[in-house]
Amino acid sequence: MTAAHHSPPDDDGIASGNGGLGTALMRVFHLLARKAMKRYRPLMLLAIIVTLIGKVFAVASPVFFGDAVNVVAKGMAENSSSTLIALLAYWAISRFLASALPQMRTMFFAPVSQEAQRLAAVEAFAHASNLSLQFHLTRRAGALNRMIERGAAAVDFLLRFLVFNIVPTLIELAMAASLLAVRYGASFALIAVLTVVAYAGFTLWITEWRVKQRREMNETDSELRASVVDSLGNFETVKAFAAEDREVRKFSDNLGRFNRKYVTVVRSLSFLNAGQELVMTTGLVAVALVAGFAALDGKLAVGDMAAVVLILMNIFRPLNILGFAWREIKQGAVDLEKLEGLMAMQPDVADAPDAAPLVLKGGGVTFAHVAFTHEGRNEGLKDVSFTVKPGARIGIVGPSGAGKSTILRLLFRFYDPKAGRVLIDGQDIRGVTQKSLREALALVPQDVALFNDTLRSNIAYAKPDASDEEIMAVAARAHLGDFIRALPLGLDTRVGERGLKLSGGEKQRVGIARAIMKDPAILVLDEATSSLDSETEREVQDALNDAARGRTTITIAHRLSTIADADQIVVIEQGRIAQSGTHEELLGQGGLYARLWQRQAESSESESKTG
Repeated sequence: MTAAHHSPPDDDGIASGNGGLGTALMRVFHLLARKAMKRYRPLMLLAIIVTLIGKVFAVASPVFFGDAVNVVAKGMAENSSSTLIALLAYWAISRFLASALPQMRTMFFAPVSQEAQRLAAVEAFAHASNLSLQFHLTRRAGALNRMIERGAAAVDFLLRFLVFNIVPTLIELAMAASLLAVRYGASFALIAVLTVVAYAGFTLWITEWRVKQRREMNETDSELRASVVDSLGNFETVKAFAAEDREVRKFSDNLGRFNRKYVTVVRSLSFLNAGQELVMTTGLVAVALVAGFAALDGKLAVGDMAAVVLILMNIFRPLNILGFAWREIKQGAVDLEKLEGLMAMQPDVADAPDAAPLVLKGGGVTFAHVAFTHEGRNEGLKDVSFTVKPGARIGIVGPSGAGKSTILRLLFRFYDPKAGRVLIDGQDIRGVTQKSLREALALVPQDVALFNDTLRSNIAYAKPDASDEEIMAVAARAHLGDFIRALPLGLDTRVGERGLKLSGGEKQRVGIARAIMKDPAILVLDEATSSLDSETEREVQDALNDAARGRTTITIAHRLSTIADADQIVVIEQGRIAQSGTHEELLGQGGLYARLWQRQAESSESESKTG
């Protein structure tokens, strides 16, 4: 926690950042000092003032009660009844304010805390969203989401427990010790300080041990949640493989590991609480004995004995949660460091300092001697060069793993080439902003991923303010209009997780409608019909042809018949361009394309005979 070097990454691949508790607090105060928090600063000040005033009343209230007892012990002399009533009134008011003012503090500080948490979470979410594709391919969404949640919540933990619990309690201890020494004797102050030191020492010693247990429990909790998200998010695959029992066993095993860690944490908490009670009771007995003997000797009044015991009990009351508070503070520092580690990560692909918006002049695409190899692989693209004229249609074909999809990811600048350049209308895409680049492109993938929302929001994702008339117009172009009108809820129909309430063809057409709504200069089709049956493929292909009209289109094709009329076909084999030309030219050349065409023709003929 106190190391000054950069921590190694945990299982999620995110380093914990620099520093410890002090650094974590500096991050929190830096967050509170942001311009966005300026309007909350009066509330912060009020919360601190109210907390300190509450501590003054907490120290004073036992004194009023002790004086009231002294009045009773001396007998009901003249005017003593009014003095008793006044002292008890002071005691009641002080006791009430000592408890009520912290509640007012919470009222003042709650909006500050929530806004600070929102600010931290939004910044982390935005940063994670802007990290490169490679980052998201190697992270589990559930675990990443949980890390952001914990990091944002750590802001509240650190402020609530350290600024409004531990520090005010130390101030209360100083005031109480001073009062005890001045009014009742230095021995009482010494006992109070020694008891609190022993209490705090024991608590922090045990809590350090418990923090490790808590961290292990949180790791199993993250693994459990990430596993559940994976299983529920892919339930169709689970059912297709009849793997429900296996997933249930996996869930049971993960939950069992979490439960065992949880039991260890609970048992250690019980030990901590018992030890704290022992220390507190010992301190109270010591104070009571010293005060009692002093009262017998006539050095103290009976009420003074009650006062010193109550003062010590008041000090112990906020200390009761010291173990929990310290653990949360330490864990909050760890969680904040994890969030800082995320925020310190830089995207593999970033805009150049002088990046300018892409200027479209028709949507021509050029790959010039492009080479790229994925991390951890030996094979990749090697010296790939081709040009797509504005408004033209190009097909890219080749065996699985040849590098077809890599070409599209380089075009979208999810990756940067290791060598060569990718240009749009003569502009190297590394020199333009990623936002303007991707606004010029639209992708219809093989497996269209939809949000668990309505058809309206999914189709209008590229243009959220689109009217229903605009949405239905693009739906008609995607051959989806009749389907939507036949639904009881129409555009308000929810599509389910990743669109699983829709058929494959319906999902593809929603993806096409979404791409048309974007009105891109360049349309990219990544095997958009390869997973469909023949009849559905024809329907979707008609929609794709309509969507491609008048714009540059790059199609990765599994079924060669879908790109037979392309202006140009590029054949990729083992990361290189093996052939290039029109459909007729490639058939005339023989080679890989002709073999693939022949193979698919024979397969289609065989299917028609068996059908």
